[in-house]
Amino acid sequence: MDDTTYTKGIYTATATVCPADGGQFQGMVALVCDHGDALENLIYTVEATAGTEEEALDEAKELAQRILGEIEL
Repeated sequence: MDDTTYTKGIYTATATVCPADGGQFQGMVALVCDHGDALENLIYTVEATAGTEEEALDEAKELAQRILGEIEL
């Protein structure tokens, strides 16, 4: 499954899916801030697991959009 990337200013959020216990999947978001001379990385995890990769990716996409929406430039 392909990752989905969103950008806002110097911030890039990449939504992805990782396998979880019991055949479940969990959405994750990697947030990278490019300060020019330094990169800052944060990882966010969707709280709930999902039964399919598609569901987990949808939840990760929503989280990525929410995170970027809260950032003020």
